[in-house]
Amino acid sequence: MDGSGWRPVKRTRTFEDVLAQIERRIAEDGLTVGDRLPAERQLAEQLGVSRSSVREAMRVLETLGVVSSQVGRGPDAGAVLTSRPDSALTDLLRLHLGLANLEMREVIDTRHMIEQWAAAQAAAAGADTSELAAALAGMDAARTAEEFVEHDTAFHCAIADASGNRLIAAIMRSLRDSMRKYSVEAVRRLGDTSVLRADHVRILQAIGGGDADDAVRAVSDHLAHAYPSLFDR
Repeated sequence: MDGSGWRPVKRTRTFEDVLAQIERRIAEDGLTVGDRLPAERQLAEQLGVSRSSVREAMRVLETLGVVSSQVGRGPDAGAVLTSRPDSALTDLLRLHLGLANLEMREVIDTRHMIEQWAAAQAAAAGADTSELAAALAGMDAARTAEEFVEHDTAFHCAIADASGNRLIAAIMRSLRDSMRKYSVEAVRRLGDTSVLRADHVRILQAIGGGDADDAVRAVSDHLAHAYPSLFDR
């Protein structure tokens, strides 16, 4: 345990790992365009991961044009393969590697711009906030800085999802590794996450209540609390 009271632990499996597993399954099962992937629950069991990890990976694959989501039950459940994933996942990996060495100011400035817009759009559209609430519950149950940040990152990606803009959501996910590094540092520096939690609750309530202006302010205030040196300009 370090001085902040958090215990460092091995990082949990990321959605990038799940993407790679799904790619292998597609190849091993000989799936072709038009074939249906297993349902979310079944895929999670087969891969030994959480359904939320599968859900996030499938969102990325849909954004990349690899799968098309289908609503249904039983044999009609699961996404349909619309293209081979090889080149799409290679492009995604290249983007991740290209973003790996961004400086903290670059990452936070980008987040500030994207998340303010996304939060306003989500609030104006009356977006579903269930993913935000689930991420908040995960933060409440976290026992380490790393666990807290995994759910914190999911919360902020969910804001982008709620905006309804798939490109914005894809960009946020591409920033995940850079976000994670600086977020863990911020949590350990603060020690007490109560202020961050209150910020997340305010963002959730603003989006859920359809208050776009307060959603924008809440996002800005949250990032200022987490990274005060960058906002004291």
